[in-house]
Parts: sequence; structure tokens; C-alpha cells
Amino acid sequence: MQHLIVVAHPRATSFTMSLTRLYAAELEKLGHVQHTYDLYRMGFDPVLPAKELADDAQRRSWAILRAQEAVRAAEVLTVIYPLWWMSMPAMMKGYIDRVFARGFAYEAQDGVVRGLLRGRKCVLITLSAAPLSVLRQSGRWNALLVLEDTHVFGAAGLELLEHLHFDNVEPHLSTEVSARYIAQLQHFVRQRFTRIG
Repeated sequence: MQHLIVVAHPRATSFTMSLTRLYAAELEKLGHVQHTYDLYRMGFDPVLPAKELADDAQRRSWAILRAQEAVRAAEVLTVIYPLWWMSMPAMMKGYIDRVFARGFAYEAQDGVVRGLLRGRKCVLITLSAAPLSVLRQSGRWNALLVLEDTHVFGAAGLELLEHLHFDNVEPHLSTEVSARYIAQLQHFVRQRFTRIG
């Protein structure tokens, strides 16, 4: 299978980036092909220029056209990011704004949105310092699922395979918690993507 991994974290040594490298390596061990878009390290420009608001692929930059081709070529899109203010980092939001453009990821008429990325699967991996139980009790987790899982990725036509969330991720994550999350991620990849037969 062809996988595209898109990740946003400014620190290359962060736990987010460690999980991304592990995820990519596990896919490759299983014989999958993966390409990682590390938005910060590749210097992705998240600022949406006015000219790209037109529903016209010719107005998109070469970098955006290449990024869209990477999405088009993928059978599975995996998006990895920390939650900041219960949302994706501005870098990831800029990627979505520019790459998931009208005419590429969706079309809309009379308020009805039709996803154009149907036939592809999606995995979301998010991290937060806040405990998931607190996010659920406050209603913030449900708001996130509606906005990002359903509205952004679902509206584009992607089939969500899983939304993995790692909570209590602090700057000095304990070895025990880190090992548990690594094992959880490895188990998910092996369970979901091991080829049978």
C-alpha cells in the first residue's frame, strides 16, 4: 500500500516526531511504501494567498500541486499533530487550507459538500498534555471529533480508519508512558496493515 504521512511539530526531537518516525518504520517493515511530509522541516508555507482562492488548479503553486499529487497517489493518508487550543497547529491548518482546496478535495453546491478524495483511507494521530478523560467530560473532545474527523477529513471523502490519541504528553514524558504509547502504536500498525496471505 502507498501511505502519505503528514506531520506538524516544530521540534524534530518531540514525541510527536518520534511517533511519526516509528509509524513510518513500522509500515516499511510490513512492506508498505510511505512518504512523509514533515511540514516544518520541509519549510511548507501555510499562508493561503488570495490567488489560490479561485477554483483553478493553474493558480496553485508547484509546491501545492506536488502536495496534492502526493495525496492523490496515497491509498492511506495519516495526519499527525499535537493539539494546541484543541485544534491542529497553524502549520497543519495551513496545509489543509491550501492542499485540501475546493476542486481538489471537495466541491460544494447549494451548501452541499461532496468529497473528492473518496476511495482513500485516513488515520489521525493526535497528542495532548490534557488527559483524554478531562477532554471528554468537558465536551471538548466531541467538538474536536465533529470539526476535524467529520468536517475536515470526512467531508473530503476520506474513510477514517482510526483516530489514535495519546494524552498526558508532557515535555518530560516518563519512560514508562513513552514505552506504552510506542507499543500501542506498533500494535495498531501491525493489526491494521499486516498483509494477510
